[in-house]
Amino acid sequence: MAMAEAMPDIPGETIANWQRIVDLIARLADVPASLVMRRSAPKHAVYVTSNSANNPYPVGLEFTLNEKLYCYGVFENDGELTVEDARCEPRWADNDDLEHGMSFYIGYPLKWPDGTLFGTICVLDHRRNKRALLFREGLREFARVIEADLARLTEINLRVRLESRLQEALDKLELRVSERTQELEEANTALRVLLANVEQARKDYDQTVLRQIKGLVMPHLSKLRARLKRDATAETYLDLMEDSLKSISASYSNGLSTALEALTPSELEIAQMVMQGKTTKDIAQTLSRETSTIDFHRNNIRRKLGINRSGQNLRSLLMAAHE
Repeated sequence: MAMAEAMPDIPGETIANWQRIVDLIARLADVPASLVMRRSAPKHAVYVTSNSANNPYPVGLEFTLNEKLYCYGVFENDGELTVEDARCEPRWADNDDLEHGMSFYIGYPLKWPDGTLFGTICVLDHRRNKRALLFREGLREFARVIEADLARLTEINLRVRLESRLQEALDKLELRVSERTQELEEANTALRVLLANVEQARKDYDQTVLRQIKGLVMPHLSKLRARLKRDATAETYLDLMEDSLKSISASYSNGLSTALEALTPSELEIAQMVMQGKTTKDIAQTLSRETSTIDFHRNNIRRKLGINRSGQNLRSLLMAAHE
């Protein structure tokens, strides 16, 4: 089988999930940039970038792979690379990211199921970031979640090609149906059994991904919560992260609700706090904004969800959309 066939396109739904992941990482680690990079030698490009303030890395920004590039060090290590201050390390003192002032870096490789490099997941900052250093293990587990997506997409791609080949075989059999009726019936029976097995395999695989999120990522949130228990804002974002992880997990089980897809990142953040039962005043304090600003966003959320004049409770509708 050709290598190119084993690497499927990444669908929009998966990219949207990765966007949620990098946004969560950026907020939790308090970094200006959280990235998923994709390798296509000799280039290394930004594939998904966090919607965070002062992030200088737009989607599509390309770098030429060289030994001075942080991600090149990740590939060399075949594992974690942490650079706490590039300006103090001769190897990294003149790397490309210093053009953006990014002297702090943590990154991990991302691989296809056959071990071929997809790229990296990383965080960058212009300062030594202690919170990001504490979050390294969590970042590593998010890398495993993305690799699970790559494995799932590869499996789906293989199944699609298998089904296509089976369909081709079925078409040929139908040309002989008048002479080989019994043979065609046996082929149809075998096809139904195979498709049933493929569907069951898909469900089993989705459950495996769901267990990985719950078993590999969620426990680290509890540990991080214990470290940040005196930081009310951090605890709020931890709550948001847990809710978002549940949304990501839902896409592997019952399907993620589309009711919130029209919201902006700010509106989505406020909607998540509303679902947690927080008042306008609570949200304003957490986000350091005026209550009038929060009311403005709440009205926009109601308008986009079609309940601006219905009198329906916003929290109840949002909770129903997430079920």
